[in-house]
Amino acid sequence: MSFDGLFTKAMANELSRALKGGRINKVHQPYKNEIILTIRAGGVNHKLLLSAHPSYARAQLTNEAYENPSEPPMFCMLLRKHIEGHIVEDLYQVETERMIILEVKGRNEIGDVSYKQLIIEIMGRHSNIVLVDKTRNLILDSIKHVSFAVNSHRAILPGQSYVSPPEQHKQNPFSATAEDVTRKIDFNAGRIDRQLVEQFAGISPLFAKEVIFQSGMANRTTVPPVFITLINRISSGDLKPAIMAAAEKEVFYLYPLQHVNAVVRSFATLSEMLDRFYFGKAERDRVKQQGHDIERLIANEKEKNEKKIEKLEATLKDAEQAEKFQRYGELLTANLYAAKKGMKEIEVLDYYDEAGRTIVIPLDPRKTPSDNAQKYFSKYQKAKNSVSIVIDQIEKAREEASYFDSLLQQVQTASPKDIQEIREELVEGGYIRERQKRHGKKAQNARPVLDHFIASDGTEIIVGKNNKQNDYLTNKLAARDEIWLHTKDIPGSHVVIRSKEPAEETILEAAMLAAYFSKARNSSSVPVDFTKVRHVKKPNGAKPGFVIYDNQQTAYVTPDEDIVLKLKKNG
Repeated sequence: MSFDGLFTKAMANELSRALKGGRINKVHQPYKNEIILTIRAGGVNHKLLLSAHPSYARAQLTNEAYENPSEPPMFCMLLRKHIEGHIVEDLYQVETERMIILEVKGRNEIGDVSYKQLIIEIMGRHSNIVLVDKTRNLILDSIKHVSFAVNSHRAILPGQSYVSPPEQHKQNPFSATAEDVTRKIDFNAGRIDRQLVEQFAGISPLFAKEVIFQSGMANRTTVPPVFITLINRISSGDLKPAIMAAAEKEVFYLYPLQHVNAVVRSFATLSEMLDRFYFGKAERDRVKQQGHDIERLIANEKEKNEKKIEKLEATLKDAEQAEKFQRYGELLTANLYAAKKGMKEIEVLDYYDEAGRTIVIPLDPRKTPSDNAQKYFSKYQKAKNSVSIVIDQIEKAREEASYFDSLLQQVQTASPKDIQEIREELVEGGYIRERQKRHGKKAQNARPVLDHFIASDGTEIIVGKNNKQNDYLTNKLAARDEIWLHTKDIPGSHVVIRSKEPAEETILEAAMLAAYFSKARNSSSVPVDFTKVRHVKKPNGAKPGFVIYDNQQTAYVTPDEDIVLKLKKNG
C-alpha cells in the first residue's frame, strides 16, 4: 500500500502549502467517484483531484484534463451549492489516518457565515468523500452512501451525524522514540515488519519492509534507529517522490525504497508523481467498466468469425475433393450390374488409373446402387459450385475477424468518449441495438474529438483512436501532402503529421504514437509505415477505419509511455 498514513501526511502538507487561503471557483465531477475542485490560490488556478475510487483513491493536485458530463451528478450540484466561491481556511490530515479534511468558510443563501468540512477518506474500497456542516456535525451528502446495514459502526447518509472511522489505538510514529519501538516490538517473535504495522499508526507493509531492509540484521539494536531516521525524514520534509518500476509491478512512495529492486524515476512533487503513476490507469479502469459489454460482444464476434473460418476451410477442403466424387459416381455407374443394395462398399477397376489398379468405393447400404451413384454426382456438383462461394465467404469472415480484432485494440486504448463512439459505430453497423432514443436531434455529421500532440520541434501530430476518428482524420481533415502513419500489418490508430516535410525526429515521434496506440503497445522494434495522405485510399464498401496505401517507408520504434506523456503535455 503506497498511499499510507505517512504518505497522506506528506500529501496534506503539500496541498496545504498550495491551497490554504484559496477560493473554490469551480466544482466538477467528471466520473462517479472523482471530484475536481478548481481553487485560486497565490494567483494560480490549481486543480485538486479528490478520488474515492476503490482501487485508485487519492487526493492530489493534477494537470490532467478531465471531461465533464453534460449534466452534473447530484453530489456535484450539492457541492456547488455549499462550497463554490468559499475559502479554504485549512487543510490537514486527521492524526496519522488516511483522511484529509478541507475546512471551508463562506456565506449561505441568507448571507450568514457558514463553515463546512469536506472530508476525504482514503480507505481502499471503503473510500469516500463526505460534505459535513461543521457547526452541527451533520452530513449534508457523500459521494457514496453507506447505511447501518452495511457498516454497524456508522452510517454515511444525508442527515446523519458524522462519525469518524473506528480508532485503531496504535502508537503515533511521529511522537515515538527509539525506546518506544524497542518496547512495542517482540524481537524474538519474528515477522518484525508485520509487528511494526500492527503497533504504529499509518505504517504500511511497504514502509515496514524498508525499515527491515535498511536494518540489515533486524534486531533491537538496528531496527529502532532506522525506524526513527525514516520517520524523521518524513517529518522534516526531506522527500524525493519516486516511482519504482520492477518487473512484476510498479509502486510509488515518498522517496526511493532500497528494498524494491527497480528502475527509479524521481519527481519534484507528490502530485506530479501521482499524475505520472496513474496516467491512463484510472481511465482504463473506467473504460473497462463502461465498455465491458462492448468488449465482450466484440470478442464474441471475433471468435464467432474465427470459428466460421475454420468450418469454411473444412468445407473448402471437402470441395477440393470434387474430382474424387465425380470419379466415384462414374465408376459406380459403369459397374451398376455388380453392385447390390445393402453393400457397404464395392471394389471396381479404376479405368482412370494408368496402372489399371482397383479402387474401393464406399456405399450407403440403405440406398440402391443407382442412388449411391447419384449421391456422388450430387456431392460433386455441390462441391464444384461451392468452391468460389466458400472462398468468398472465407474472405468476408477474415475481414470481419480483422475488423473486430482492430476494435478490441481500440477498446484497450480508448478513453470514455472513445467508447461512446465505438458503441455508436456498432449500432450503425447493426451489431447492437441503440440503448435508447436520444433526446433532440443527433448530430449525424458531428466531428469526432481527436487527440492532439506536439512534437519536439513544435509540429502538430493528430491521433485517431477509433474508426470514426480514423476515417475523419484520414479522409476529411488531413491535407493530401501531410504525412500519414500506421503500424505495419498490426491493428492501430491512424496518425497524421500536420507537415508536408517533417523532420526525421518528428516522424519518429509520430511513429512512437502510432506504435503506442496499437496492438503492439508492449512490444519492441515495432514497424510503422508512413506515406503521404494522397497515397492512402479507402476502398468502396470497406469497413470503418479500413484503408489501403502505397509508396510507404517504414520506421522501427519501441513505444515509451514517458515520451507519449511528454508529447501530450506539449499539446
